[in-house]
Amino acid sequence: MDIVFQYDQYSLKKQTLALTGILRIYNPQGQLVLYCHQKMFKLKEDIRVYSDETKTRELLNIQSRQILDFSAYYDIFDSQYSSRVGGLRRKGFRSFVQDEWDLLDAHENVFGILKEDNLNQALLRRFLLGSLLPQNYDLLMNNERVADYKQRFNPFRYELDMDFRVEGLGKLDRRIGISAGILLAIIEGHQHK
Repeated sequence: MDIVFQYDQYSLKKQTLALTGILRIYNPQGQLVLYCHQKMFKLKEDIRVYSDETKTRELLNIQSRQILDFSAYYDIFDSQYSSRVGGLRRKGFRSFVQDEWDLLDAHENVFGILKEDNLNQALLRRFLLGSLLPQNYDLLMNNERVADYKQRFNPFRYELDMDFRVEGLGKLDRRIGISAGILLAIIEGHQHK
């Protein structure tokens, strides 16, 4: 696994005024460690994650199996080793009220859940406050929180802090954890504007 997946914290910033999803992911020291580019004019999501803005070294590829993302399944591939590392599956009907995703390993077994913080705040976001109330997600494995995703309030762009420090023991593959943050920024981030 690449060294950029060693950090316990990442900060994701989505570029404004871009035709497609362009994300920059920074380490705790504020250095750019990942650059993400969503392919334009694709029927299915095709998201590429690179080591920097030159796009010379692709690290991850996130692809949707379906055209519509209502209950979409996203495969996560390690581009350096040409291997599938896992996936994320959005829970369609359940996500109308409170966003929820299944995390799957390379063999498509569910090993965790990524869930919006709580029902009351989710309802406030959807029906009253919109993006004025930033989103917060917990990643759970065996009902134990192993990661925290907090959206920062910024009226001009989407910003998300990903914190894997609560995990401590390396249970979560950072490639899947970071891919979850990328999908939150691209899929969920534009649904609650």
